[in-house]
Amino acid sequence: MQKQPEKLAGQHYAGAPTSPLKGILLKIFSVAIFVAMSSFIKASGQLPAGQIVFFRSLFAVLPILVFLGFRGELSTALSTKKPINHILRGVVGVTAMMLSFFALTRLPLPEAITLNYAQPLLVVVFSALFLGEKIRFFRWGAVIVGLIGVAIISWPKMTLAGSATGLSNAEVAGVMAALAGAGVSAIAMLLVRNLVRTEKSATIVFWFSLTASAAGLLTLPFGWQALSIEQAAFLIAAGICGGIAQIFMTEAYRHAEASTVAPFEYTSMLLGIGVGYLIFGDQPTVHMLIGGTIVVMAGIFIIWRERQLGLARGAARKLVPPQG
Repeated sequence: MQKQPEKLAGQHYAGAPTSPLKGILLKIFSVAIFVAMSSFIKASGQLPAGQIVFFRSLFAVLPILVFLGFRGELSTALSTKKPINHILRGVVGVTAMMLSFFALTRLPLPEAITLNYAQPLLVVVFSALFLGEKIRFFRWGAVIVGLIGVAIISWPKMTLAGSATGLSNAEVAGVMAALAGAGVSAIAMLLVRNLVRTEKSATIVFWFSLTASAAGLLTLPFGWQALSIEQAAFLIAAGICGGIAQIFMTEAYRHAEASTVAPFEYTSMLLGIGVGYLIFGDQPTVHMLIGGTIVVMAGIFIIWRERQLGLARGAARKLVPPQG
């Protein structure tokens, strides 16, 4: 369920985005394919998280290789002067992936997807704590409101109300894993933010795919399960979907500004509810709907606020005369 993977071919493309509508449509397609990926993982059953990570990471490489080859960027994809930084980012990212996949196989699909929305909220918190970024009142307010939404979603499964309503220990563990995964994923995003200052996104993606595949394979002695043909097909499909979704997301950022397409990430909540109900029989609870709506609104407000601050900084730069 790796929700915010890096863009493949550089943090920004040359030239101004030319087609916001096309960018929005591509973003929605990418979100839909990511939901399909999550659905395939959930359909594969309660497999070891490391086994899922291996298949998800290895088979995602196939469409990415084709895409990079088509763009002529394959030969430089692994070139880096910071291998240790990439490995560290990979280890943290794999940990987040394992936690999110564990949650995905033990929670209803809509809840597993929606709890992952805590990640961008935690990025704001960790940016202030670890990077010393100045976070103003409005964004802190949005973070607090968003975390209240997360608490509303989690509350029935994290209190005695869970046992009263017949919730299983697996669901409680799933919520804890989802929240822990969101926190670890937020740390991974800070590491990525540091890497993109000097590294191409294609390099970041490739190194992460290799690290994740290797890390997943290392869990083999700890008890992988024998796969049926159906389970193997689901996991391979999940990996290919992950790679294709990443490509669609890359193209979305080519055609529109990040602040334009980012809010459409939250269409995954609606898709998750629909797919969860139609395929897995998951019925969204009142807590999930109310809490999810609060989290989504908080996330959209943070995106809007970032855009306003970006516009203000751009206007300020234009007012400052060039030096020298």
